[in-house]
Amino acid sequence: MSAESPVPAAEATASAPPPSALSVANIVYGLHGFAIVVGIAGTATILGSFIGSVPSIAAVVLNYVKRGDAKGTWLYSHYQWQIRTFWYALLWMVVAGGLILSVIGIFFGFALLAALPLWLIYRIARGWMRLRDSQPMYV
Repeated sequence: MSAESPVPAAEATASAPPPSALSVANIVYGLHGFAIVVGIAGTATILGSFIGSVPSIAAVVLNYVKRGDAKGTWLYSHYQWQIRTFWYALLWMVVAGGLILSVIGIFFGFALLAALPLWLIYRIARGWMRLRDSQPMYV
């Protein structure tokens, strides 16, 4: 390959991520996991703790600040996975709230609120396991 040609995407994602970016990804999964445990053990709900707790919000901010360090590596997909998990959880919570406020959709709203914590636990556990195995996330 000549020096002027761009690096293929497969080679770019195969490069090793910086150790600090790997540490941050682990910390973010840990913060999100902690927020879920607080929701299970505390007075807050899992969803409320995940969306509105200091550890979870700190995790999202950390994600946005540090994801550039992982750009071009397999680790970048974990940053995207973590960010999307947070924002989709917020979106689905708002949708569920809207459904609950409408008399017609109340059942679906409560069903969605019941399913969201399971989805969050899956997303954090699945992502953290793939991170442990140095595997990218399918985004």
